[in-house]
Amino acid sequence: MAAAGKFITFEGIDGAGKSTHLGYVADLLAARGHTVVMTREPGGTPLGEKLRELLLHEKMHLETEALLMFAARREHIAQVIEPALKRGDWVISDRFTDATFAYQGGGRKLDIGKLSVLEQWVHPHLQPDLTLLFDVPLEVARTRLDATRTLDKFEREEAEFFAATREGYLRRAAEFPGRFRVIDSTRPIPEVHKLLEEALASI
Repeated sequence: MAAAGKFITFEGIDGAGKSTHLGYVADLLAARGHTVVMTREPGGTPLGEKLRELLLHEKMHLETEALLMFAARREHIAQVIEPALKRGDWVISDRFTDATFAYQGGGRKLDIGKLSVLEQWVHPHLQPDLTLLFDVPLEVARTRLDATRTLDKFEREEAEFFAATREGYLRRAAEFPGRFRVIDSTRPIPEVHKLLEEALASI
């Protein structure tokens, strides 16, 4: 029987730089002999990717947005995450439920109690083994975003939204210090890599 896999999530506001380091961590784990499954939210499955397009580009009621996030997540867990973990693979997901607490709860001000109910319904026994929270000041994130592709509806939000989202992430990290590692993403890439290596050694 294969050893149980590990579940690692990457979090941070848009422009925090987490995507820059996904490949590095995947390569590091693969070099250590692990089979790595890389995925993302919203998305990760054919249905999830269709929901992603709606979530990133269509206007909708706040609660509809949160419900669709968790609908895509339920499919993602059933079709990708849980089967991979049972095989003994290591799963790296670009965002997971912490993002919903930060964006819909922090940025959009949806009642955290409602999100907690959905979390308990959709994955009562599943939490990441390690959550890497890439944190940068808002002005740094905005500068990075302005230099990239066409922005989605979240990336086009005002500074107040991102400030509230960042605070939502930091509250979540304070609530679950055992699995969170807050990474100062303003540091040079070699220094960030060293922090990531230290974080991975903890699981």
